[in-house]
Amino acid sequence: MTTFAFDVSLQDFQTKVLAAAQSVPVLVDFWAPWCEPCKVLKPMLEKLAEEYGGRFLLAKVNADENPELAQHFGVRAIPSVKALFQGQLVDEFNGMLPESQLRAFIDRIALPPGPDDISPRDVAAELAATGQPDAALAVLVDASRAAPDNEAIRLDAIELLLQLGRNDEAEQLLAVDYTQEADRAAALRARLALAAGAADIAPLETRLAANPDDHATRLELARAYAAQNRFREALEAALEVVRRDRFFDDGAGRKALLQLFEALAGEPYDDLIREFRRKLAAVLN
Repeated sequence: MTTFAFDVSLQDFQTKVLAAAQSVPVLVDFWAPWCEPCKVLKPMLEKLAEEYGGRFLLAKVNADENPELAQHFGVRAIPSVKALFQGQLVDEFNGMLPESQLRAFIDRIALPPGPDDISPRDVAAELAATGQPDAALAVLVDASRAAPDNEAIRLDAIELLLQLGRNDEAEQLLAVDYTQEADRAAALRARLALAAGAADIAPLETRLAANPDDHATRLELARAYAAQNRFREALEAALEVVRRDRFFDDGAGRKALLQLFEALAGEPYDDLIREFRRKLAAVLN
């Protein structure tokens, strides 16, 4: 438990939640020890409560031990999360959410960041977006030294290393276990695997222009695009193989798409993955 995340019971709900929610949004997480999704969601919420640094509070309610509270809030299944602010229920969700959707939910209800709340990750993201990846990486390296247990910072640095083609360094950093950010680490490992042994793009494009039905070359080109972070082109190339011959090499086009989906899992590629999952389904049906 921390300043921003704490257990709550019926006895202290008024002071810890209702009173606090007059000035800061409070997420009330209804959970139970036997609930498997709760075991995933609760640590994610705790991590984000720390990351947001007081822009919202997390109150954790054991629904089995506090049935009165669960009944009052109409909880019929868990996990169930209620957002309270200034005496109102302002938002809610039930069940699990992936971290990207969970962040979007929290961003809707959290207090806006103050001038002192700009994190090193935000600074690095801004530098990377303005074409300064080396400067962004330097910010993340310094931040990781100051907070060596912050996996999100380390994985941001790995993503930049992959963008810069410094795959050996990325591989070394990915060799350790990531318990807080396991899904994102797995996606980056998959992206690193795509980059391994990728060929030059120009000769592949020339070969494919001469023979558009050379599916093996098209798949090799998809891998080469992915190695250069040209992910839309990589997905289009793999999908085109499925369009032309879904049975080629025991469904190699579909398998390449699934590998790309795994490598791009999470922000900022959620929309891109959804788009190509729909396109794949349309081709296969």
